[in-house]
Amino acid sequence: MNEHTPHSRVQRSRRGGRNRAVAAVTAVAAGVMAAGALAPNAAFAGGKPDGVQQSLNALVKDDGLPAALASVKGRDGRTRTYTAGVGNVATGAKPPVDGQVRIGSNTKTFTAVVILQLVAEGKVGMDSPVDTYLPGLLRGDGIDGRNITVRQLLQHTSGLPDYLEAPALSDETALQFRYFEPRDLLDGALAQKARFPSGTSWEYSNTNYLVAGLIIQKVTGRPVGEEITKRVIDRIGLRHTYFPTPGDTTIHEAHPKGYVRSSPDAPPVDYTDMDSSIAWAAGAIVSTNTDLNSFFTALLGGRLLPPAQLAEMRTTVPAELLGPGVRYGLGLQSKPLSCGGLAWGHGGTARGYRSRGGVTDDGRAASITVTTVPLEDGVQHMAAALDAALCR
Repeated sequence: MNEHTPHSRVQRSRRGGRNRAVAAVTAVAAGVMAAGALAPNAAFAGGKPDGVQQSLNALVKDDGLPAALASVKGRDGRTRTYTAGVGNVATGAKPPVDGQVRIGSNTKTFTAVVILQLVAEGKVGMDSPVDTYLPGLLRGDGIDGRNITVRQLLQHTSGLPDYLEAPALSDETALQFRYFEPRDLLDGALAQKARFPSGTSWEYSNTNYLVAGLIIQKVTGRPVGEEITKRVIDRIGLRHTYFPTPGDTTIHEAHPKGYVRSSPDAPPVDYTDMDSSIAWAAGAIVSTNTDLNSFFTALLGGRLLPPAQLAEMRTTVPAELLGPGVRYGLGLQSKPLSCGGLAWGHGGTARGYRSRGGVTDDGRAASITVTTVPLEDGVQHMAAALDAALCR
């Protein structure tokens, strides 16, 4: 599933230079590719790759992505894992099976779950204004927290501008190990003009989930990462998922390296280690494809929210900017599948990683991650690969 990403500015600048950008990555990895980086793994049957493996191979070979990883739970209930490419372009090491990755905006669903749990507990009102919990915090040009509700935050109908569009955050390499307080990031949003009057339109903005995280902290008196861990991660036993603590810049378990490019012609730069405070409640979590499948399956199966709150989460508005037929609920997206029905999930981009995933109401689940932010064609190919995985 698509979503607006922290790299939207860079992404737009890359569209005219797709071939040069692909060549930059391919040149670095050429030696290891030739050495058999696309060799069959355990997902092959009788020496012939299935459709998921072929899709990952194509993402690496045709779109110039260093690595692609996937976890798929099929109609038979079995989970299969896949890899393609290299987990380290310098050494040629293969990607670890189901390695940990930065899941970016999939974090928003975790944050939304905690807010909705607080709603079920009577501690937060969905249609209460932000000023109920954070009085005076949201003030700016066309911005007034007295007129923005919690529901509008979770559904991206608040009109709040995206703090990641602030000029001070444009240089990715300078920000790799910089720590940000959430309210410092919020200042970057409040310096901009509101995108539209609250409740009148839809536009994806990471600022919405920055504010949602601040509400969680104000209401519970605990850091948002601790609340997500207690209420979601530990509750359903996601053993390879965590919310980084302040100052933690590493990925804890086996993982493929993540790469960024400063321009379409630049070589890939290792961005695996970073301070994820810039993403915070909007995108800081580290997980695996299999854990993501387990999370969304548990959520849609009613293990994290009472029926009333899950129904609210699944009540969607059109979000065609994310792709044909995409609709957005409360931290949850739906997208039509080519084989019928809907895939429910979110998707996420962190510096160095992009993930797409979804689950169906009959229990199928798939998640795919690549280790650099792909260009436009690669994004479309990831969406097609996810559809194929869920429809096979």
